[in-house]
Amino acid sequence: MEIDVLGPLGARVNGLSIVPTAGKPRQILALLAIRAGRVVSVETLIEEVWGDAVPRSAAPTLQTYILQLRKKITDALPVDSELTAKDILATSYGGYQLAPVEPIRCDLVEFQRLTAHGTRAMAEHAPHVASEKLREGLALWRGNALVDVPLGEVLRMEVIGMQEARTRALELRIEADLQLGRHAELIGELRMLVAQQPLHENLCAQLMTALYRAGHPWRALEVFQTLRQSLVDELGVEPSPRLQRLHRAILANDDRLDRFTLAQRLLSA
Repeated sequence: MEIDVLGPLGARVNGLSIVPTAGKPRQILALLAIRAGRVVSVETLIEEVWGDAVPRSAAPTLQTYILQLRKKITDALPVDSELTAKDILATSYGGYQLAPVEPIRCDLVEFQRLTAHGTRAMAEHAPHVASEKLREGLALWRGNALVDVPLGEVLRMEVIGMQEARTRALELRIEADLQLGRHAELIGELRMLVAQQPLHENLCAQLMTALYRAGHPWRALEVFQTLRQSLVDELGVEPSPRLQRLHRAILANDDRLDRFTLAQRLLSA
């Protein structure tokens, strides 16, 4: 079984799609797919689909949606398959479980594996490995997670967590590339990211560091001033102490900023 959630929803059995066209069954399949191999309770599925406006018919309607999904699985299975739709979408412990026995390939699981590998490599001072693994993980994304699925509260929280993991992996990959001396080639990417998220201090700090190391300290100072003005205008706050420390180091033309270790300490202290 193949499951894709890092972009449009995809779920295939024997190479054939089992994704329904209707919104509510897509929600159910998406939640089961994200938690493949784990039981999702009936209560959680009902909360996802109907929120606070649960109709009296919610339980039987949910069962109907499950039957529809099982029908699509049955149609996708080979004629001589030893598995049934109930094996792949099982009823278990007051809920339902996708792929309890069927081996699965899931882009989310692979992303988590690769980012964990990259994170360990950074901790072990192996930026080449970290950059490679994090790039591989980020390349699995095909847009926003579950971009074609209506999101209830449960899926919305899942997607927020997935997007946060994506952002963290991106920041860590950029840190690895900074360690590898790729500051000049990072500037364009970082300018685009900062334009998209102008109040994101980590990205601004990375852009400041890249610009300084590329020989453009005045441009790095401009990034700080733009961020400061945005924070004051929109939130009424100053940049964090860690970013102000980086700003002061650039003003002082501290040549230790050419080494990653000092920039890292300034931003983590």
